[in-house]
Amino acid sequence: MTTDATAPWLIVGLGNPGPEYAMNRHNVGFMVADLLAERIGGKFKRAGKAQAQVLEGRIGAPGPLNRRVIVAKPMSFMNVSGGPVTGLRDFYKVPVGNIVAIHDELDIDYGTMRLKLGGGDNGHNGLKSITKSMGADYHRVRFGIGRPPGRMQVADFVLKDFSSAERKELDYLVDRAADSVECLVTEGLERAQGAYNS
Repeated sequence: MTTDATAPWLIVGLGNPGPEYAMNRHNVGFMVADLLAERIGGKFKRAGKAQAQVLEGRIGAPGPLNRRVIVAKPMSFMNVSGGPVTGLRDFYKVPVGNIVAIHDELDIDYGTMRLKLGGGDNGHNGLKSITKSMGADYHRVRFGIGRPPGRMQVADFVLKDFSSAERKELDYLVDRAADSVECLVTEGLERAQGAYNS
């Protein structure tokens, strides 16, 4: 974790671009990024060569905990997220310890969330691509989606929309995930884990 409080944070929601993917389980990172952008106030804009949409702003109450952030949605597909994320890291001069990836997580039950720093990719292609590009020492906000039912293939499951039962809780859970990102950025990982890991 960087000790440079003036360095910006890069918050990356992972997903696939295009309306056909918008409500997929795999796109929950985009959903959280959209909510954070709404809270900050402003619209995403295309980020030059980085193949991403970005919004610059600040998170946290005025004072020492107020942080400069870049909220981003890579517009490459999930499997090649590493290129856009690395491009944004270099352009905005963000230390790796100030990068947060928000993503769906199969090995956590739906409705459960976990925050962590570093670690493996657990078969998640978006994380795999980012880690290959810049190493594993970035933060993750892991949004549980559970395992596929029966014999459904993982790829089919993550590219399906949330079920009608899941959608009843989805807005609340996306809101909670956005809260956890704000807490992580302003108050640190340990505080955010204590408040939001379930």
